[in-house]
Amino acid sequence: MLATLPLLRESDFPAISRRTVDTLQVNLGYLCNQTCLHCHVDAGPRRKEIMSEKTIEQVVDLLKAGGITTLDLTGGAPEMNPHFKMLVSEARKLGVRVIDRCNLTILEEEDYEEMAQFLADQAVEVVASLPCYLGENVDAQRGKGVFDVSIRALKKLNSIGYGMEGSGLTLTLVYNPQGTSLPPSQIELEAAYKRELHIRFGIAFNQLFTITNMPIQRFGSTLISKGEFASYMQLLKDSYSEANLDAVMCRSLVSVDWQGYVYDCDFNQMLDLPIVKADKKRLHLNDLIDRDLAGHPIVVMDHCYGCTAGSGSSCGGAFVEAE
Repeated sequence: MLATLPLLRESDFPAISRRTVDTLQVNLGYLCNQTCLHCHVDAGPRRKEIMSEKTIEQVVDLLKAGGITTLDLTGGAPEMNPHFKMLVSEARKLGVRVIDRCNLTILEEEDYEEMAQFLADQAVEVVASLPCYLGENVDAQRGKGVFDVSIRALKKLNSIGYGMEGSGLTLTLVYNPQGTSLPPSQIELEAAYKRELHIRFGIAFNQLFTITNMPIQRFGSTLISKGEFASYMQLLKDSYSEANLDAVMCRSLVSVDWQGYVYDCDFNQMLDLPIVKADKKRLHLNDLIDRDLAGHPIVVMDHCYGCTAGSGSSCGGAFVEAE
């Protein structure tokens, strides 16, 4: 894989700092049942990195200390961590909001057929990747047959209440562009998704997030190999909006890797740009107990333009509606 970090270091992205942390985004490991072209984690079936039970217990200890209101679980496929259910159950006992970033197909895999019901029983919010409502586009980005399996998984989620009015079970879909373009209007695309998925498959969901592809890891390497890295970075810079700086997720979120080390965001985690202490050692989630990161400088490089281009982009979708 071609490294993008050397191309991102010399950056003129503005300096920003943290507010109080209220969201803990935990990567439970890079193991995944899929290998997607746009994946900034470079996850896949052959990855061995996975969070241990001991580290997951440290996550629970941090939640017990208070202050964290949202636990955002990601991977790979986070559900493939053998301690996933324990972590979810403990977080929900503490009244913490839990988000599962689900690739949908895992819900149809052998040994995971009951996962959807577990998520519903725990009132976990499901944020599911579906980069298009057209099968050929999804399969091109995520692998042959993925779209059909995803549709079956969405129907399963609907059948137990996800995305249905009055159920209290939130189902969010996520769109990533097919290549080197910014996402279109989130509002307009959400309307198209709701219309097409309902007409074609009878599927309902609550909302759509549009997320810009980040020029790192697998997607960044592909850009380099195609000679498109510089032009894509120029697009991101030309589309920069200063107003988006106030809403970037790293202001109030920290990202934790499978070993328990802490980063400003999931993208910095993938670039191995950790938050460090005064002694220059990596900050561990154990260090977050009784530690206030408010005012701490955020590590920024050129990839940060991906979050501030156009309507803005984060794990919570666009910041503003495109003009």
